[in-house]
Amino acid sequence: MNTKPEHFDEMRVGDDAVRSPYDSYKRWFDEQPAGRFARKSKEAEAFFRRTGITFNVYGQVAAQERLIPFDLVPRIISGREWNKLSRGIEQRVRAINAFLHDIYNRQEILKAGRVPVDLIARNEAFLPQMMGFSPPGNIYTHIVGTDIVRTGEDDFFVLEDNARTPSGVSYMLENRETMLQMFPELFSRIKVQPVSDYPKNLRRSLAATAPQSCNGKPVIAVLTPGIYNSAYYEHSFLADQMGAELVEGHDLRVVDGHIAMRTTRGYKQIDVIYRRIDDEYLDPLTFNPKSMLGVPGIMDVYRAGNITIANAPGTGVADDKAIYSYMPDIVEFYTGEKAILKNVETHRCGEADSLKYVLDNLADLVVKEVHGSGGYGMLVGPAASKKELADFADKLRARPGNYIAQPTLSLSTVPIFVKKGLAPRHVDLRPYVLVSPEGINITPGGLTRVALTEGSLVVNSSQGGGTKDTWVLED
Repeated sequence: MNTKPEHFDEMRVGDDAVRSPYDSYKRWFDEQPAGRFARKSKEAEAFFRRTGITFNVYGQVAAQERLIPFDLVPRIISGREWNKLSRGIEQRVRAINAFLHDIYNRQEILKAGRVPVDLIARNEAFLPQMMGFSPPGNIYTHIVGTDIVRTGEDDFFVLEDNARTPSGVSYMLENRETMLQMFPELFSRIKVQPVSDYPKNLRRSLAATAPQSCNGKPVIAVLTPGIYNSAYYEHSFLADQMGAELVEGHDLRVVDGHIAMRTTRGYKQIDVIYRRIDDEYLDPLTFNPKSMLGVPGIMDVYRAGNITIANAPGTGVADDKAIYSYMPDIVEFYTGEKAILKNVETHRCGEADSLKYVLDNLADLVVKEVHGSGGYGMLVGPAASKKELADFADKLRARPGNYIAQPTLSLSTVPIFVKKGLAPRHVDLRPYVLVSPEGINITPGGLTRVALTEGSLVVNSSQGGGTKDTWVLED
């Protein structure tokens, strides 16, 4: 007797049937000789090691550098499903950019009472230094990573908006390259939309936002905190793929009102900085005076209109998880349309009634820090022990405004390869969006993160998750 699963299986319908996006792939998989997948998994791991695709886990002195687990079974999305997703993502990204311009200028949404003033005024990510200033091209969020989960055939939810410095795009590109090397015959059999033009599109998008003071072809640099950063591989990878300069703060200085990079021939002007350091460390003269990572005086150059910083300082207020709960209102306010993509029901613990509800139902909820990321500082209620629940309740009472809570969603599953064949595991999706005055470009697919442990809902690589290649079919 077939039993209906508690979650949506993206590949299977019941025990025997296969959903149409996976049909060609499943037929190919069933044709493969025994042992081929196990051998290819080892080859892929060796490829990742040779390439140096690693990440660092903070707080662990031993074995800090890890290889991110990669699963060889792709996550497959139909063209029809992707069309709906991409329309919703574009609508949301346009609204976020308009929201940021508004709160740092006229603040119409606050005057209209659609977003509480206190939520902005007391927000750690809100930068008064950005008030009354519009960045080149009026673009705040040049690169956006929107985390999406699925719970049904046509049920997609935005889990969070990454509007600061979304990471992981190098894994998306390397995952596809690995799949092309491991199974080249698959891509002639199944028509998959390409992702390899992302670096070219990123460079074009960044160049289009260069300041008016730029003379000729814009000089683009990736600003990294250095080799000890968890995402340093990605910083160097993207700089190399774009043909851009990879720089650290000590390589840059203010010269004649512009940002210039030290070279063997003296200092060379830079027009666009794709920064991978947080606001706090960007300029020690404006923010944290102890910062050794940023560039003294860069904010003065920025406000004078002589450098583009991507993403703009202060964008973190848009991916604040308390602001997230107002995103349906924000989308409607700036686009005049209902949000295409749904929000997850969110309880703001800073509100007394919500805090009471969360404390009473802690074992059934997922609780996250407002500015948290990477799966750190969160509680997954159904998987927590009584002691963990009690300890977290104390944290909530001490700093309620620092947390939001959401119901535990029944995330969709896709197959991964295990010794016995294919087994379902929970996933999310991070599509990557490029924004410039020329328009919005969404790479078809994105990074699928997978919880490799059976039953786990935590997909973050820092918490034991892995990644998959994401295929959008050319329907």
